[in-house]
Amino acid sequence: MRQFSTAISYLLHPLFIPLSGTSAYFIITPRFIPTSFQAATILPIFLLTIIIPILFYILLQHLGVVSSVFMPNLKERKYPLYLNLALLLLVLLKVIPNHFSIELHYYFLGLVAASFSALFLLFINFKCSMHLLGLGSLLMFLINLSIHFEINIAIAIAIMTLLCGLTATARLYLRAHTAPELLLGFLLGVTTQLLTVKFWL
Repeated sequence: MRQFSTAISYLLHPLFIPLSGTSAYFIITPRFIPTSFQAATILPIFLLTIIIPILFYILLQHLGVVSSVFMPNLKERKYPLYLNLALLLLVLLKVIPNHFSIELHYYFLGLVAASFSALFLLFINFKCSMHLLGLGSLLMFLINLSIHFEINIAIAIAIMTLLCGLTATARLYLRAHTAPELLLGFLLGVTTQLLTVKFWL
């Protein structure tokens, strides 16, 4: 069970949420978007939200600032969150400005708001689950896209709901979070997407 929980924690790491949401949008949208245009969007998002944070983590680990990829204590979480917030803003302003795709723009705006909220909580000595924050954001984004485009993606939404439950169970089993931390992370992810959806739904 420990190995399974650890595998789930790695496979559903919050690093993958921005790219997952972007890929889901291109798959779901009924609009015609050239493949070259999709690649030109996915590649910088992949570099900015996955590769650069991984390299930054390796540097922090080498310097002894962080002890684990899951960053168990409050102090360790601040530096990656600073970087995450800066990179998400860069994506929001340069990679997918408002005129490019309003749905993706506000998805990333929601991710920025969620990350800022998580950072604020650290300053009042409370951590929330970034895993559930990311998965909650992605789940709500899929629901919003389904309503917006009037497309039945119930299977994808059901799978995402299952993954949220599996991740919450895994994080509890590994004692990485308490139930309130998991619930707060999930609610932050869902709420920030709900607050931005009124601008495009």
